[in-house]
Formats: sequence, C-alpha cells, structure tokens
Amino acid sequence: MANVVLVHGAWSDGSVWQAVIAALQEKGHHALAVQLPLTSLADDIACTRRQIATVDGPVTLVGHSYGGVVISGAAQENDQVTGLVFVAAYAPDEAETIATLSARGAATRGRAAIRFSEDGWTTLDPDLFGDALGADLPAATTRVLAAVQKPTHGACFSTPAGRGAWHDLPCAYVLSADDQILDPGLQRWFAERTGATVTELRSSHLSPVSHPAEVAATIRGMVADGAAAG
Repeated sequence: MANVVLVHGAWSDGSVWQAVIAALQEKGHHALAVQLPLTSLADDIACTRRQIATVDGPVTLVGHSYGGVVISGAAQENDQVTGLVFVAAYAPDEAETIATLSARGAATRGRAAIRFSEDGWTTLDPDLFGDALGADLPAATTRVLAAVQKPTHGACFSTPAGRGAWHDLPCAYVLSADDQILDPGLQRWFAERTGATVTELRSSHLSPVSHPAEVAATIRGMVADGAAAG
C-alpha cells in the first residue's frame, strides 16, 4: 500500500479526484484529496503540507493544473514526499508565476472563460466552462462542475513560486493533448524540463474526470517506481 495525496486546481475542489481515488483504493492504496482554500499560494501550500503530515510514511504528491504549483511548494524540504505527478499541470521554478509561465505557451481559447472581479477573485463563465475545461465530458457533467466551481483568488496566479521540487524528485506527467486552457505544447515543455515520464491522453483539461483510469495508472507507476528505488 502506498500513500497518495491529490491536489486540485483552480475553480475546483477535491471532488474532481473521486474516480481516481476509487481506482487507487481498488489497488489497495491510501489516497487523500486536499481541499484548498484557494485564497493564496502560501495558504494552499500550507494546507497541503498539513494534509501530508496526517499521513504515516512516504507520500506521492499529485497536482492538477494550478495544483502543480502547490505540490512543488509543498514538497520543498519535506522528506515525506518521494515523487511528484503533474496532471495537465504547471511545474514552476523559482520566481515563476502562472502568468509568466502561461505567456510561454500558445494562446488558448479557454482563457476567454476566466472572469476577474474587482475584489481580486476569479471564476469561470458557466456558459463557457465546458468548452474551456471539459470538452470531452457530457454537457450535464460540465454544467454541474460549473455550478459548484470554487472561486479562486488572483493572488494564487500572481505569486512567484519557489525553487521547483522537481529538481530533487522523480516526476511523471499526464499530458492533455486536447486541452483548451493550458497549452499542450507548454505541458510538453514542463514534462521535458522536469525529466518526467510522460503519459499523453487525448483529453480535455479535466483528465482526472474524463480519464480517471489512465491518470490512476500513471500514479501507480510512480508509486511502483518509488518502491523499486527504495
């Protein structure tokens, strides 16, 4: 049995991992989803570190989208973390932000769905949510996900990251080839610079929902590699 802690992205919560968790549990693994406050990067990293601390033993950290920034920060100087899995996720290095990293990639039509309010919080336009994040999911599913989305503060996107934990840990990357909000080419660049083992899916951004079996298989592969190395 291995320990897996899963971190969701912006405008979301831990429920996006439900099917992935079920697949991991079927194989005997202990899987937990973090519920980020999405108030700031520092708060989200602290929340994730608290969840890791509740687990007895080594942990594989998994992050989706913005969650990739969070797991990189939470894994810093944390001896419990033995591997990182980025799922259509940002994999930052020191001083990089979501904004500066996004500028490296091609423009994506899904970004037009982002709505910024005067108080600093962001949401996704419900009418554009499905096309932006889950074009390969049933419309009924994306309507529900849009209705329960969690507002995310802009500070999460503008705060510079620390040194990437991927420098020191083995990594895997699940690349969404049909992603409409995080450029697949940028995802490939993240995977290459982290030295990650890559699983490429014909998936929208929400691969944990549309392709949970494949995402879980990649996580199990990282777990198995870590066990062999240990």
